[in-house]
Amino acid sequence: MTSHVKNTLVTTAAIAGALAATTLFNTTTVKADTTSSAPVTTTTSATKDTAIASAQAKVNSASAAVVSAQAAYGSASTAAFDAAAKTAAASASAAATSAATSSAVANAQAAADSAATAKSTADANLAKAQSNAAATSRAKSMTSAAVVSAQSAVASASAKASDADSAVASAEAGQTVTANLMKSSDPTQASAAQQYFATKTAIVKLLPSGQVQITIPLTSGLEYLTEVSYNGVDATFTKTGDHSANITFTADPATSYTLAMTMDIRSVMPLMPIMHETALLDVDTTIFNGLLAAKSAADAALTSAQAALSTAETNAATVAQVASNAASAATAAATVASDAAVVATSAATNLTSAQAANSTAQAALTSAQAVQSAADAVLVTAKANLDSANAALTSAQAELKSAQNIVVVTPSSSAASSASSAATATSNVASSASTTTVTSAVVATPATTKKATSSTPASSTTAKTLPQTGNENQSALVALGLAILTLGIYPMMKRKHA
Repeated sequence: MTSHVKNTLVTTAAIAGALAATTLFNTTTVKADTTSSAPVTTTTSATKDTAIASAQAKVNSASAAVVSAQAAYGSASTAAFDAAAKTAAASASAAATSAATSSAVANAQAAADSAATAKSTADANLAKAQSNAAATSRAKSMTSAAVVSAQSAVASASAKASDADSAVASAEAGQTVTANLMKSSDPTQASAAQQYFATKTAIVKLLPSGQVQITIPLTSGLEYLTEVSYNGVDATFTKTGDHSANITFTADPATSYTLAMTMDIRSVMPLMPIMHETALLDVDTTIFNGLLAAKSAADAALTSAQAALSTAETNAATVAQVASNAASAATAAATVASDAAVVATSAATNLTSAQAANSTAQAALTSAQAVQSAADAVLVTAKANLDSANAALTSAQAELKSAQNIVVVTPSSSAASSASSAATATSNVASSASTTTVTSAVVATPATTKKATSSTPASSTTAKTLPQTGNENQSALVALGLAILTLGIYPMMKRKHA
């Protein structure tokens, strides 16, 4: 309990004791003036009584105001004391919370910043991975299309090669074509040897060298036709019967061939000489021209297409793997970004919580400070009211003292008047005791009092008979007031702490 609260209780007790004394004993306690004598006024007894009654009423009213103001001041002091205690507690709590949360806020802020940076990095990586995945996916589509195109090219080249192979194979197997032996001197006239080649055909085969092998069937006259050659190279005779054979020679593809033939018919005509003639074999073998080149080109195209297909397939496989890796990287980056977002959200939540805890403590401190400020303002007002009430009481007491010091003058002689004045003063002091109790205990700082003195012997004698004033009466009144307050305050405090 603060000193001003103690002073308040003491003063309140004194006031309560004074009021109780007034009620119980109907006595008056007068504070003596130790520095000067009150002015003495002469008047009638009725006027003096009226003045005393008026002043006494003012004293009573001022005393009540002091009691009320003192009670308000005591209540305000208690409220201010409680508010100060709460402010101190809130301040300590806020300081402790701030000390605890400042680190938490700093850590949460750092974690939030780190999480935000990680999230930003993860988002950037995700965007890059997704872009890369999209690019590789497009490349995969392109390479897949290239593979399809290459496959189509291979199929086309393969078909052409197959056709070329078939044509070459057919040519190599041999084809029967029309063939006539004409006179070399007159290609429009049949040769004499034509009679021996009755089929008028030739079998033509394509050789790997690009030349052709020409076989003409000799149907009769084998015994007469002893030699056939082309460009100085003898043809090959392969007998197919007693009088027949296949005559074969090799040449470059052409439309006709000049053959040198030797005929010996002396067996039937002894006088006929051996005849050496030339005949023009009219057979078109140019049908095989370009077959091998076409086959070679087709084979080369097929090989090239197959190589392109292989390259496309390799590229497609590589790009597909890259695309797969990019897709996996994008998925992983998405997971990382998602996790980073969760961490960032959690860190932001933790930061908000830490800041909220600190804000709550500061708000509680601010509220307590506001309550204390309000209580202090009420206390200042109550103190001002108490000071004003004490000043009013002091003024009323002075007025009452002046009224009590009035000297009543009668029409008698001046000597009697002088004696009567002292008796009247004594009577008035005694009479005023039956009105109310006035005590200096309600003044904030009571002055040291002494017994009142008078300028006349009569008043001096009377002063000795007045009730005690000053510290003696104040102590008694305080004791009485404390007893009364204890009886009233104890139940109140009991209810407060219940």
